[in-house]
Amino acid sequence: MEWEIVIGLEVHVQLATKSKIFSGSSTTFGSKPNTQASALDLGMPGTLPTPNEEAFRQAIMFGLAINADIEKCSIFERKNYFYPDLPKGYQTTQLEKPIVRSGNIVIELSDGTRKSIRIHHAHLEEDAGKSLHEEFQEMTGIDFNRAGTPLIEIVSEPDLSSAEEATLFAKKLYGIVTSLGICDGEMAQGSMRFDVNVSIRKPGETLGTRTETKNLNSFRFMEDAIDIEVQRQIDLIEDGKKVVQETRLFNGETKKSKSLRSKEEANDYRYFPCPDLLPVIIEDEYIEEIRRTLPELPEAKLKRFKEQYSLSNYDANILSSDQLLGQYFEVVAKKSGDAKIAANWILGELLARLNSTGLTITLCPIKSEDLAEMICRILDNTISGKMAKEVFDGMWKGDGNADSIISSRGLKQVSDSSVIESLVIHIIKINPNQVDDYLKAEEAKRSKMLGYFVGQVMKASKGQANPKQVNKILRGQLNKLINNIEL
Repeated sequence: MEWEIVIGLEVHVQLATKSKIFSGSSTTFGSKPNTQASALDLGMPGTLPTPNEEAFRQAIMFGLAINADIEKCSIFERKNYFYPDLPKGYQTTQLEKPIVRSGNIVIELSDGTRKSIRIHHAHLEEDAGKSLHEEFQEMTGIDFNRAGTPLIEIVSEPDLSSAEEATLFAKKLYGIVTSLGICDGEMAQGSMRFDVNVSIRKPGETLGTRTETKNLNSFRFMEDAIDIEVQRQIDLIEDGKKVVQETRLFNGETKKSKSLRSKEEANDYRYFPCPDLLPVIIEDEYIEEIRRTLPELPEAKLKRFKEQYSLSNYDANILSSDQLLGQYFEVVAKKSGDAKIAANWILGELLARLNSTGLTITLCPIKSEDLAEMICRILDNTISGKMAKEVFDGMWKGDGNADSIISSRGLKQVSDSSVIESLVIHIIKINPNQVDDYLKAEEAKRSKMLGYFVGQVMKASKGQANPKQVNKILRGQLNKLINNIEL
């Protein structure tokens, strides 16, 4: 049976402000629990909130980046619900007048087609605290450091029709907020969290019953969660059962989801205007001032990378989608003088290591300057590509920069023609049978047969001979034998 998948995302983006949205408490990540929670953050009686202008500025930056309308009169409501990490018993958020109105984000699918995903709105709100389970046996601890941290919640229309599209959209969103500098993008730290709404239907039917899977903090987890939820709903309906509207949790390690609670509707939260906060009026001049200061966005960077560095669309797309990765690449490209090789190493060895270890580019153990230095040593024939992998591994493990590793491990490539020539002649003389086969072979087959001799020379040089020179000198010496010239 054919099914249509309907997906909408709600993305919580933690804004990169130094203080919280309604208090002066620090937002620095990693501090000891409950050391960054003021009386206001804890909901103590007699405290009054003061809006953080920087949170408004960053929210407006996002709105302008997606070509959205900005709400000129911004109002906050109280969203009432009880949870241990919500000390006030309500969350200060926006409902009726979100600061960012409708916009759109364009994604490029694997087949090259482009699809516009509508943004319903993005609103400002405060984050809750964090429940801690692992550290406490049969108890739950609460860390209120995160309580009051400013968020924008970005709500898409249900325009996504596959896990692939949802992931592409999330990555595009990630690129926009990190390029703007309004979020550090550290998903493992909770800086971006995805709530995924999924439903299925037969073609032509109305929307099916949706479920919401909450708090996904990686692209991979989100993709897995969608695929598993889609299959779960299909199995239910094809077995004659019904999908229940509910909130679900997904475990990225076990790849299993479970029901958390029935899905609340807006009226369950008893929204009402916050009596402690006046409407915030945003003037046109303020918006235009922000528009003039917007940094380069991923779409513009993609175009520039293709033009300036002659990169393929695929390479440029990956490097431009992450602000910090793009910065890393540009340093390596400029300092090494070869953008293509820089892109190959970053998109190959570097990203593979980062992905396998779960690290982001900000925590990369290899500095951009050091990778550039290693590429320079490839280009000046100090090391071969094979040696470079050993140098890269050493830098990753913290053994030093490229030059120090090359020196300490004796990896300098042999490029002296006379030394290589003597090695070549030696290998030819001790392999008479292979030489005889080479001389008797048709010219078209000799290129493949040359590999044997190259391998023997590289082995004799302990991998330090310049492969290009080895090939050139070998051909020259073997051609002498073809022409009956003594070596």
